[in-house]
Amino acid sequence: MRRLVVLLGLLGALGIAAPADGAVPSWFPTRLAHVGDARQLLVVVGTGRTYATLHAYQREPAGWREVVPAMAARIGYGGWVWAARRVQDTGTTPAGTFPLTEAFGLAADPGAELPYRRVGTGDYWVGDRRDPRTYNLWEPAAVSGRTWRTGQSERLSSFPVQYAFAVVIDFNRPSPATVRWDPAHREYVTSRPSAVGRGSAIFLHVNGRGSTAGCVSVTRTHLIGILRWLDPARHPRIVMAPLADIGHA
Repeated sequence: MRRLVVLLGLLGALGIAAPADGAVPSWFPTRLAHVGDARQLLVVVGTGRTYATLHAYQREPAGWREVVPAMAARIGYGGWVWAARRVQDTGTTPAGTFPLTEAFGLAADPGAELPYRRVGTGDYWVGDRRDPRTYNLWEPAAVSGRTWRTGQSERLSSFPVQYAFAVVIDFNRPSPATVRWDPAHREYVTSRPSAVGRGSAIFLHVNGRGSTAGCVSVTRTHLIGILRWLDPARHPRIVMAPLADIGHA
């Protein structure tokens, strides 16, 4: 409880305050299908083709509480699609429920509780369909015997505004238990690849100039507050879908 009070004070200092109680909406955690053991939830409710609203909830002994007011968000230029039907390079945002297990950024760690990695100029998020061992993994370009192509992957430092801070959404990601560091080649590999072609590099990141290529984005100030609030011990998840489908995501 003390942690929540401190974080609410921090967010309040950023111009964010806890919301008043109200009617239980369709996106409230008790009405969602795949909350599991999560005690922190981000819920992204689509309100238009590329517009959404993000809510942040925490489960306390008395039940779920929305800890900050809803914030405006943007999604992919291609709108929504169910995660199982998503195809790479369509600009669609995958609808579903996903763990939040790590964060990164070009800027210094703002005080994240999730594991946070600082982006270097040679770091990529692999989207090369011909290399399933590294598909949808963070990789440095300067690896020995690299088989994935930089032209088919996302150079993270090319997006200094959006990737100043980001939370990785575990859509189409291999289980952390299957990912290992290969010291011979100095790269991450997995024994259980992502579904190649389904898509990679889906993040919650800082707003750019408009819609995204499939990610979810919010303001820099809001994202810093979210990074300082998310706690891996509370098994955070993100639930994302258009309003009509949020209860099934």
